Amino acid sequence: MKAAKILAIGFTAIMFITLLYGFIWGDFFKEGSVLVSLAWGKVSLIDVYIGFFLFSGWVIYREEKPALAILWIILIMVFGNFITSLYVTIMLFKSNGDFQWFWLGKHLKR
Repeated sequence: MKAAKILAIGFTAIMFITLLYGFIWGDFFKEGSVLVSLAWGKVSLIDVYIGFFLFSGWVIYREEKPALAILWIILIMVFGNFITSLYVTIMLFKSNGDFQWFWLGKHLKR
């Protein structure tokens, strides 16, 4: 569990710094239009969003409150893997070392 927390915190920090870098020094619309004009840019975007939808399915499955799940999914779609990393980090800390609760959330049978 400790290694998972360290990795999750690290990934969250890396994604935050990467997003900050992009927003400060990049031009989202200008560079984004170039990205989607390239074949591998399209492939990368499809790959990323399929991952977002799969991860969102897990969030829907494990969250007790539908409104909270929807909020997380909106944040994932807007801010990407920074939010997936943040979600994993928060759930690892909330799990208190219980990997079953981490994975199953509301579906954990006790």
